[in-house]
Amino acid sequence: MANYYCMIAGLPDIDLQDAKPGMTVEDMREQCEEVLTQQDRKLLFYFFLHFDCVNLVKLLKNPEAQIDQWGNFTLDQLRDLITSATELNFNVHRYPAFMSIFAREYAFNKDKAGYFPEDEMAFQFLDYAIRTCPNKMMRRWYKLNLDITNILTAMLARSQGWSIGDFIKGEGEVQEMIRENKTKDFNLGLEFDYIPQLMKIVEEEDPVRKEKMIDAFKWVWLDERTFFEPFSMEAVFAYLCKLRMQQRWAKLDPEQGKETFRKIIDDLRSEAQVPEEFKAPSIRR
Repeated sequence: MANYYCMIAGLPDIDLQDAKPGMTVEDMREQCEEVLTQQDRKLLFYFFLHFDCVNLVKLLKNPEAQIDQWGNFTLDQLRDLITSATELNFNVHRYPAFMSIFAREYAFNKDKAGYFPEDEMAFQFLDYAIRTCPNKMMRRWYKLNLDITNILTAMLARSQGWSIGDFIKGEGEVQEMIRENKTKDFNLGLEFDYIPQLMKIVEEEDPVRKEKMIDAFKWVWLDERTFFEPFSMEAVFAYLCKLRMQQRWAKLDPEQGKETFRKIIDDLRSEAQVPEEFKAPSIRR
Protein backbone atom coordinates (compact mmCIF):
# COMPACT_ATOMS: atom_id res chain seq x y z
CA MET A 1 0.00 0.00 0.00
CA ALA A 2 1.46 3.33 -1.08
CA ASN A 3 1.88 6.26 1.28
CA TYR A 4 2.13 9.86 0.17
CA TYR A 5 4.08 11.59 2.93
CA CYS A 6 5.44 14.57 1.02
CA MET A 7 2.26 15.25 -0.90
CA ILE A 8 -0.10 15.17 2.08
CA ALA A 9 2.30 16.99 4.40
CA GLY A 10 2.37 19.84 1.90
CA LEU A 11 -1.40 20.20 1.53
CA PRO A 12 -3.00 23.27 3.12
CA ASP A 13 -5.25 22.70 6.11
CA ILE A 14 -8.91 22.96 5.20
CA ASP A 15 -11.94 23.77 7.29
CA LEU A 16 -15.62 23.65 6.40
CA GLN A 17 -16.07 27.25 7.46
CA ASP A 18 -13.25 28.66 5.32
CA ALA A 19 -14.67 31.20 2.88
CA LYS A 20 -11.61 31.12 0.64
CA PRO A 21 -10.26 27.61 -0.07
CA GLY A 22 -6.48 27.41 -0.22
CA MET A 23 -6.73 24.76 -2.91
CA THR A 24 -9.29 23.68 -5.49
CA VAL A 25 -10.40 20.19 -6.45
CA GLU A 26 -8.71 20.73 -9.81
CA ASP A 27 -5.43 21.68 -8.06
CA MET A 28 -5.63 18.50 -6.01
CA ARG A 29 -6.41 16.45 -9.08
CA GLU A 30 -3.25 17.70 -10.82
CA GLN A 31 -1.14 16.72 -7.82
CA CYS A 32 -2.75 13.29 -7.71
CA GLU A 33 -2.05 12.69 -11.39
CA GLU A 34 1.63 13.44 -10.77
CA VAL A 35 2.17 11.57 -7.51
CA LEU A 36 -0.27 8.67 -7.12
CA THR A 37 0.51 5.18 -8.32
CA GLN A 38 -1.36 3.92 -11.37
CA GLN A 39 -3.52 1.70 -9.16
CA ASP A 40 -4.48 4.58 -6.86
CA ARG A 41 -5.16 6.91 -9.79
CA LYS A 42 -7.75 4.41 -10.97
CA LEU A 43 -9.54 4.78 -7.63
CA LEU A 44 -9.98 8.49 -8.28
CA PHE A 45 -12.28 7.56 -11.16
CA TYR A 46 -15.00 6.96 -8.56
CA PHE A 47 -14.59 10.36 -6.95
CA PHE A 48 -14.85 12.22 -10.25
CA LEU A 49 -17.59 9.93 -11.58
CA HIS A 50 -20.01 11.81 -9.33
CA PHE A 51 -19.53 14.90 -11.49
CA ASP A 52 -20.05 12.85 -14.65
CA CYS A 53 -23.40 11.68 -13.31
CA VAL A 54 -24.48 15.23 -12.51
CA ASN A 55 -23.36 16.34 -15.96
CA LEU A 56 -25.24 13.53 -17.67
CA VAL A 57 -28.52 14.54 -16.04
CA LYS A 58 -27.93 18.16 -17.04
CA LEU A 59 -27.39 17.20 -20.68
CA LEU A 60 -30.38 14.88 -20.78
CA LYS A 61 -32.57 17.72 -19.53
CA ASN A 62 -30.91 20.34 -21.72
CA PRO A 63 -28.47 19.33 -24.50
CA GLU A 64 -26.98 22.84 -24.43
CA ALA A 65 -26.38 22.90 -20.67
CA GLN A 66 -23.05 23.99 -19.21
CA ILE A 67 -21.32 21.08 -17.51
CA ASP A 68 -18.85 20.81 -14.66
CA GLN A 69 -15.30 20.26 -15.89
CA TRP A 70 -14.30 18.06 -12.95
CA GLY A 71 -15.67 14.83 -14.40
CA ASN A 72 -13.84 11.96 -16.07
CA PHE A 73 -15.65 12.43 -19.38
CA THR A 74 -15.64 15.39 -21.75
CA LEU A 75 -18.75 17.04 -23.16
CA ASP A 76 -18.30 15.19 -26.46
CA GLN A 77 -17.93 11.87 -24.67
CA LEU A 78 -21.11 12.41 -22.66
CA ARG A 79 -22.98 13.32 -25.82
CA ASP A 80 -21.64 10.13 -27.41
CA LEU A 81 -22.87 8.18 -24.39
CA ILE A 82 -26.37 9.64 -24.79
CA THR A 83 -26.44 8.97 -28.53
CA SER A 84 -25.16 5.40 -28.26
CA ALA A 85 -27.58 4.65 -25.42
CA THR A 86 -30.53 5.98 -27.41
CA GLU A 87 -29.49 3.82 -30.35
CA LEU A 88 -29.01 0.79 -28.06
CA ASN A 89 -25.36 0.69 -29.05
CA PHE A 90 -23.74 0.77 -25.61
CA ASN A 91 -19.99 1.22 -25.39
CA VAL A 92 -19.58 -0.79 -22.19
CA HIS A 93 -15.81 -0.54 -22.35
CA ARG A 94 -15.87 3.26 -22.22
CA TYR A 95 -18.81 4.13 -19.96
CA PRO A 96 -20.27 2.49 -16.85
CA ALA A 97 -23.33 0.49 -17.90
CA PHE A 98 -25.60 2.15 -15.33
CA MET A 99 -25.06 5.53 -17.00
CA SER A 100 -25.96 4.19 -20.44
CA ILE A 101 -29.06 2.46 -19.07
CA PHE A 102 -30.10 5.64 -17.27
CA ALA A 103 -29.67 7.68 -20.47
CA ARG A 104 -31.66 5.14 -22.48
CA GLU A 105 -34.54 5.06 -19.99
CA TYR A 106 -34.66 8.79 -19.28
CA ALA A 107 -37.08 9.55 -22.13
CA PHE A 108 -39.53 6.97 -20.77
CA ASN A 109 -39.28 8.12 -17.14
CA LYS A 110 -38.90 11.90 -17.27
CA ASP A 111 -42.63 12.69 -17.32
CA LYS A 112 -43.66 10.16 -14.69
CA ALA A 113 -45.09 11.54 -11.46
CA GLY A 114 -42.59 11.33 -8.62
CA TYR A 115 -39.61 10.76 -10.90
CA PHE A 116 -36.65 12.92 -9.91
CA PRO A 117 -33.72 12.22 -12.25
CA GLU A 118 -31.10 13.80 -9.97
CA ASP A 119 -32.15 11.58 -7.05
CA GLU A 120 -32.32 8.44 -9.19
CA MET A 121 -28.92 9.09 -10.71
CA ALA A 122 -27.42 9.75 -7.27
CA PHE A 123 -28.67 6.35 -6.12
CA GLN A 124 -27.42 4.59 -9.24
CA PHE A 125 -23.98 6.11 -8.72
CA LEU A 126 -23.79 5.11 -5.05
CA ASP A 127 -25.00 1.60 -5.82
CA TYR A 128 -22.37 1.24 -8.54
CA ALA A 129 -19.58 2.51 -6.28
CA ILE A 130 -20.62 0.24 -3.40
CA ARG A 131 -20.65 -2.80 -5.68
CA THR A 132 -17.53 -2.19 -7.73
CA CYS A 133 -15.01 0.03 -5.92
CA PRO A 134 -11.99 -2.09 -4.91
CA ASN A 135 -11.09 0.11 -1.92
CA LYS A 136 -12.82 -0.90 1.33
CA MET A 137 -12.82 2.54 2.95
CA MET A 138 -14.25 4.14 -0.18
CA ARG A 139 -16.99 1.50 -0.41
CA ARG A 140 -17.91 2.24 3.20
CA TRP A 141 -17.98 5.96 2.47
CA TYR A 142 -20.45 5.46 -0.35
CA LYS A 143 -22.53 3.08 1.74
CA LEU A 144 -22.57 5.61 4.57
CA ASN A 145 -23.89 8.24 2.17
CA LEU A 146 -26.63 5.91 0.91
CA ASP A 147 -27.62 4.92 4.45
CA ILE A 148 -27.81 8.54 5.59
CA THR A 149 -29.99 9.42 2.59
CA ASN A 150 -32.33 6.50 3.22
CA ILE A 151 -32.65 7.20 6.94
CA LEU A 152 -33.34 10.90 6.51
CA THR A 153 -35.75 10.19 3.65
CA ALA A 154 -37.61 7.59 5.71
CA MET A 155 -37.99 9.95 8.66
CA LEU A 156 -39.26 12.70 6.37
CA ALA A 157 -41.68 10.36 4.59
CA ARG A 158 -43.12 9.19 7.87
CA SER A 159 -43.56 12.74 9.15
CA GLN A 160 -45.54 13.53 5.99
CA GLY A 161 -47.64 10.38 6.11
CA TRP A 162 -46.12 8.98 2.91
CA SER A 163 -45.48 5.29 2.21
CA ILE A 164 -41.91 4.84 3.42
CA GLY A 165 -41.19 1.83 1.23
CA ASP A 166 -41.78 3.88 -1.91
CA PHE A 167 -38.79 6.09 -1.14
CA ILE A 168 -36.14 3.66 0.13
CA LYS A 169 -33.37 2.82 -2.31
CA GLY A 170 -31.31 -0.35 -2.49
CA GLU A 171 -31.08 -3.50 -0.41
CA GLY A 172 -29.23 -4.07 2.84
CA GLU A 173 -29.53 -4.19 6.61
CA VAL A 174 -30.48 -0.53 6.98
CA GLN A 175 -33.07 -0.70 4.19
CA GLU A 176 -34.59 -3.88 5.61
CA MET A 177 -34.91 -2.42 9.11
CA ILE A 178 -36.51 0.76 7.78
CA ARG A 179 -39.07 -1.21 5.78
CA GLU A 180 -39.95 -3.63 8.58
CA ASN A 181 -39.93 -1.54 11.78
CA LYS A 182 -42.47 1.03 12.96
CA THR A 183 -40.59 2.44 15.94
CA LYS A 184 -39.43 6.05 15.99
CA ASP A 185 -35.92 5.20 14.81
CA PHE A 186 -36.86 1.97 12.98
CA ASN A 187 -34.88 0.13 15.68
CA LEU A 188 -31.73 1.37 13.96
CA GLY A 189 -30.53 2.82 17.25
CA LEU A 190 -30.00 -0.74 18.50
CA GLU A 191 -27.48 -1.39 15.74
CA PHE A 192 -26.02 1.99 14.80
CA ASP A 193 -24.86 4.46 17.44
CA TYR A 194 -25.05 7.45 15.11
CA ILE A 195 -28.88 7.35 14.86
CA PRO A 196 -29.45 9.94 17.66
CA GLN A 197 -27.40 12.41 15.62
CA LEU A 198 -29.47 11.79 12.52
CA MET A 199 -32.66 12.14 14.54
CA LYS A 200 -31.45 15.60 15.58
CA ILE A 201 -30.58 16.46 12.01
CA VAL A 202 -33.98 15.47 10.62
CA GLU A 203 -35.71 17.50 13.34
CA GLU A 204 -33.75 20.64 12.43
CA GLU A 205 -36.12 23.12 10.80
CA ASP A 206 -33.55 25.46 9.27
CA PRO A 207 -32.70 23.83 5.90
CA VAL A 208 -29.29 25.52 5.66
CA ARG A 209 -28.23 24.41 9.11
CA LYS A 210 -29.57 20.92 8.38
CA GLU A 211 -27.30 20.66 5.34
CA LYS A 212 -24.39 21.91 7.42
CA MET A 213 -25.06 19.29 10.08
CA ILE A 214 -25.06 16.52 7.48
CA ASP A 215 -21.77 17.65 5.96
CA ALA A 216 -20.22 18.15 9.40
CA PHE A 217 -21.23 14.59 10.30
CA LYS A 218 -19.52 13.30 7.15
CA TRP A 219 -16.44 15.44 7.84
CA VAL A 220 -16.06 13.85 11.28
CA TRP A 221 -16.45 10.38 9.74
CA LEU A 222 -13.62 11.09 7.31
CA ASP A 223 -11.41 12.39 10.13
CA GLU A 224 -12.05 9.30 12.24
CA ARG A 225 -11.51 6.88 9.40
CA THR A 226 -8.13 8.29 8.37
CA PHE A 227 -6.76 9.23 11.80
CA PHE A 228 -4.35 6.28 11.97
CA GLU A 229 -3.47 6.35 8.26
CA PRO A 230 -2.83 10.06 7.59
CA PHE A 231 -0.62 9.53 4.53
CA SER A 232 -2.56 6.76 2.79
CA MET A 233 -4.64 6.71 -0.37
CA GLU A 234 -7.65 6.77 1.92
CA ALA A 235 -6.40 10.06 3.34
CA VAL A 236 -6.03 11.46 -0.19
CA PHE A 237 -9.60 10.44 -0.97
CA ALA A 238 -10.84 11.93 2.31
CA TYR A 239 -9.09 15.23 1.53
CA LEU A 240 -10.78 15.36 -1.86
CA CYS A 241 -14.19 14.71 -0.30
CA LYS A 242 -13.60 17.44 2.28
CA LEU A 243 -12.35 19.82 -0.38
CA ARG A 244 -15.49 19.28 -2.40
CA MET A 245 -17.69 20.01 0.61
CA GLN A 246 -15.68 23.06 1.57
CA GLN A 247 -15.76 24.56 -1.93
CA ARG A 248 -19.49 24.00 -2.13
CA TRP A 249 -20.11 25.94 1.06
CA ALA A 250 -17.61 28.65 0.16
CA LYS A 251 -19.79 29.39 -2.87
CA LEU A 252 -23.15 29.07 -1.13
CA ASP A 253 -22.44 30.50 2.28
CA PRO A 254 -19.46 32.89 2.31
CA GLU A 255 -18.71 34.18 5.79
CA GLN A 256 -22.26 33.68 7.00
CA GLY A 257 -22.15 33.91 10.75
CA LYS A 258 -25.32 32.29 12.07
CA GLU A 259 -23.47 29.24 13.35
CA THR A 260 -20.02 28.07 12.39
CA PHE A 261 -19.17 24.59 11.16
CA ARG A 262 -16.56 24.39 13.88
CA LYS A 263 -19.23 24.50 16.58
CA ILE A 264 -21.37 21.91 14.80
CA ILE A 265 -18.40 19.58 14.39
CA ASP A 266 -17.38 20.03 18.03
CA ASP A 267 -20.94 19.19 19.09
CA LEU A 268 -20.95 16.08 16.92
CA ARG A 269 -17.69 14.86 18.38
CA SER A 270 -18.83 15.40 21.95
CA GLU A 271 -22.37 14.01 21.64
CA ALA A 272 -22.00 10.91 19.49
CA GLN A 273 -19.62 8.52 17.82
CA VAL A 274 -18.96 7.61 14.22
CA PRO A 275 -20.81 4.39 13.20
CA GLU A 276 -18.97 1.36 14.47
CA GLU A 277 -19.29 -0.56 11.21
CA PHE A 278 -17.53 2.24 9.34
CA LYS A 279 -14.61 2.73 11.73
CA ALA A 280 -11.13 1.40 11.28
CA PRO A 281 -10.59 -1.73 13.41
CA SER A 282 -8.09 0.09 15.60
CA ILE A 283 -10.67 2.58 16.81
CA ARG A 284 -13.58 0.23 17.42
CA ARG A 285 -15.03 0.30 20.90
